[in-house]
Amino acid sequence: MPDHVTAPPVAVLLAGGLARRMGGGDKPLRMLGGRPLLDHVITRIGPQVAAMVLNANGDPARFDAWALPVVGDPLPDHPGPLAGVLAGMRWVQATHPGVRTVLSVPTDTPFLPHDLVARLEAARLDAGVRLACAASEGRTHPVIGLWPVDLADLLEEALSGGMRKIDSWTSGIGIAHATFDGQPDPFFNANSPEELAEAERYLDC
Repeated sequence: MPDHVTAPPVAVLLAGGLARRMGGGDKPLRMLGGRPLLDHVITRIGPQVAAMVLNANGDPARFDAWALPVVGDPLPDHPGPLAGVLAGMRWVQATHPGVRTVLSVPTDTPFLPHDLVARLEAARLDAGVRLACAASEGRTHPVIGLWPVDLADLLEEALSGGMRKIDSWTSGIGIAHATFDGQPDPFFNANSPEELAEAERYLDC
């Protein structure tokens, strides 16, 4: 059975990718509607969580303007979003011992739902499982999920053993899906310059 949350989750904002389709650099610093993508994510997620931590590799000073704690991947060679989730879990264990769950969201998704946390929590409790992730338009979004912090050791063991695919790991734990509707897709992500331009059009709708 899933654990019942006694405090809002901490959000780990995932910015550890290499942004190859965007031409490299930091996707969350790309501008959308005159504001960095990261601003849009923080505006959507901040009211739903107890705190936020940014998962990013390299010099953290480039994010100083946001006054957020920054944690790098705990494993080398950019092992993917699971490593960012683990980084968030370890930060919560060290700084927010009363928090039992981590919300993971990418930093290139500017239209995240305002009720994301509540619906993810309801989905996992209704299904009697420990994990939940978002779904929309017939697709799941494994990187947008709610994770019990006490799974950190198990996740670290899996990552150390070469696990990289989120679905492969979560299927062994048990996961529910919270389905969202709306236009634009609330989980639209700006992975390329073309998608960033598309997001600009959505802002004007």
